Amino acid sequence: MTTASTATVTAALGSGDSGATGAVPAHWDSLGAFVRFLEQRGELRRITREIDPVLEVSALAQRAVRESGPALLFERVKGSRFPLLINTYATRRRISWALGVPDLDEHARAIHDLVKSQPPVGLLDKVRMLPKLARVASAMPKTVRHAACQEVVETEPDLSKLPILTTWPEDGGPYITLPMVITRDPENGTRNVGCYRMQVYDQRTTGMHWQLHKTGRRHMRRYKEMGQQRMPVAVALGGDPVLAYAATAPLPDGIDELMFAGFLRRKPVEMVQCKTVDLEVPASADFILEGYVDVDELRREGPFGDHTGYYSLADDYPVFHLTAITRRDSPIYATTVVGPPPQEDAWLGKATERLFLPLLQMTFPEIVDMNLPIEGVFHNLCIVSIKKEYPHHARKICHSLWGMGQMMFAKCIVVVDPDVNVQDVREVAWRALNNIDAKRDVFFAEGPIDVLDHASAAFGFGGKLGVDATRKWKDEGFTREWPEVLKMDPAVEERVGAMWKELGL
Repeated sequence: MTTASTATVTAALGSGDSGATGAVPAHWDSLGAFVRFLEQRGELRRITREIDPVLEVSALAQRAVRESGPALLFERVKGSRFPLLINTYATRRRISWALGVPDLDEHARAIHDLVKSQPPVGLLDKVRMLPKLARVASAMPKTVRHAACQEVVETEPDLSKLPILTTWPEDGGPYITLPMVITRDPENGTRNVGCYRMQVYDQRTTGMHWQLHKTGRRHMRRYKEMGQQRMPVAVALGGDPVLAYAATAPLPDGIDELMFAGFLRRKPVEMVQCKTVDLEVPASADFILEGYVDVDELRREGPFGDHTGYYSLADDYPVFHLTAITRRDSPIYATTVVGPPPQEDAWLGKATERLFLPLLQMTFPEIVDMNLPIEGVFHNLCIVSIKKEYPHHARKICHSLWGMGQMMFAKCIVVVDPDVNVQDVREVAWRALNNIDAKRDVFFAEGPIDVLDHASAAFGFGGKLGVDATRKWKDEGFTREWPEVLKMDPAVEERVGAMWKELGL
């Protein structure tokens, strides 16, 4: 087994010149359209030499991320005739473009304006609300009869034809790492689209990594409770790059991920009926894997080099059985690599941090900003700044966040004052470490923990750490005088700025 050579890596990375940006379309009709957009702007490199999907692609992709390099399109992957795209989302610029905006803050503002809207009380208010209501109404998916994802139908499917990666030396096998797994609640028909890794066992079966807390696993339990043996499942790969992001988004239960994608792209996601299972799938996808899960079947899955930077251990998970593959005539296989941060998935997490902050602020208006540091792999560290309004407010925020959806997995929450820039971890460390008394301001709780956490006392359950790094009040029992943060006189700063060049500095 070989690894990527230095020459191969250098050729892959190229110069990294970003080129001109120009206008960003609000949505993408295909993954190919996004590839062309990236290439025109110097944000994509085509790799024309043959590369092994066992470790080599992964090693190249990781080095490209570390060096802030471009997205990579591998045109000749050993053992497959389909091109492979990776590092699509690996910078703030590319994740923003993938979601159809010049920068993520544009979507964050739109969500903020929507959730802050008050009921219209007069004609003028109603007129002002119309664009917001129209955008929400137009977000609902719509069904079409014909779709690019079904240009080719393979009723004798073979997963070995796809360029599926083995990313780490001790992985249990090749893994599909960027799937949109589509299931439906058998009781109320609610659809779920989730991103769950899939270990390939053979040409027609894979693992389905539905963890205990995930919606896909809950749907499977419902099927079993209702006495239904086979649960239909469809997996979309590729398509408009907003789709894969939406599958990772921590939406409130019952909110359709494809409606969210439609809101972001300002156009409904077109859906088409599968050929062999009773589910609808995104029409723009490059590949569709149709099949089912037997609700009583589990198989050993793993180990897997995970986003924590450690191998997640082998365990028993449901099995996906393939009944058909449909695809575009000229598809692109989209994938990603996870591992020690930073990796491409860090920017999927950062997009969620920015886009979902307004939703948190709707419930907790005292929150000023939030940072989920990349090194905290999404759930190990959360830094929050608040406008403190009453004694022990920071503790209330910690416990409240631990009760909010996937925030329940946050292992450590640090709360700071509103003037602290939570996006600057050095500033947070300076302010927090100065502000805490270790005995008074550090406290613990217990609750659900991400099942990938290898250090917790029990599987899926463990301790949580809260840190109140805010300025302490007398009402909180602090009887000493609290000093002010050092700040230079603004007038002096202005004078120094004016003389800077004159002094040759």
